[in-house]
Amino acid sequence: MSSDTNYRSAGSNDLDLASLFGLVGKTAVVTGGSRGIGYMIAAGLVTNGVNVFITARKAADCDAAAAELDAMSDSATCRSIPADLADEAGLASFVSTLREHTDSVDILVNNAGAAWGAPLGEFPEAGFDKVMDINVKAPFMLTQELLPELERNATPEDPGRVIMIGSIDGIRVPAGDNYSYSASKAGIQMLARHLAGHLVRRNLTVNSIAPGPFESKMMAYMLADEDSRHMVEGNVPRGRIGSAADIAGTVIFLASRAGAFTTGAIVPVDGGISTIRLG
Repeated sequence: MSSDTNYRSAGSNDLDLASLFGLVGKTAVVTGGSRGIGYMIAAGLVTNGVNVFITARKAADCDAAAAELDAMSDSATCRSIPADLADEAGLASFVSTLREHTDSVDILVNNAGAAWGAPLGEFPEAGFDKVMDINVKAPFMLTQELLPELERNATPEDPGRVIMIGSIDGIRVPAGDNYSYSASKAGIQMLARHLAGHLVRRNLTVNSIAPGPFESKMMAYMLADEDSRHMVEGNVPRGRIGSAADIAGTVIFLASRAGAFTTGAIVPVDGGISTIRLG
């Protein structure tokens, strides 16, 4: 059969929206899911029929967010498993509790992150270690621990998905003094590519998303008043900050049949910031 015949034989049912982007019945883990981008991603997944487990360090916030997310859908659930994934005991506790509820994970979104800023010459070692532990080490260790669950339902046509949330600050040079943050986000984006190369034959894809400005605790001080918000928006070619639809839609693409052939990619979701020419 010729390649042209193969192309023409694709059934229309394979190309409709439900087949391309449908996720009903899948199971996902979203770290840092109690607020900001993580909450937006979890909301997008639950709304589209995915059973989601969220985790965050603050138990009360995690539980409250899970209750809100669970109420968003009649066909999917959201459960809270609070944990500090940067701590060895915390990660072990999270995985143990998760395994009490499911033996498979179709989508792992490593989103939890931290930032630190200090002038060059005054940047503390503790600030570097904390950010690297949370932003790079914890996602790697969690992904490694959950490989059996990720492979459980993975097939060549529908691989298991790992999605790392990096940052545009891991691609461009930031204006601020968040040295450990930019290093960590460049690191997690390269880590995703490295893992992708090693896991592709195991029916797992690994991609990263590099967001620009979104509503989050990290951005709160920059979006606190109208003037500062306008300044941030003015630095984005699209003229606005990101929305829940922007980030959730990208995750849904990478997690769905439409994204099954994409691995090792870094997807900027930044309103065009990465395209700005210097000078």
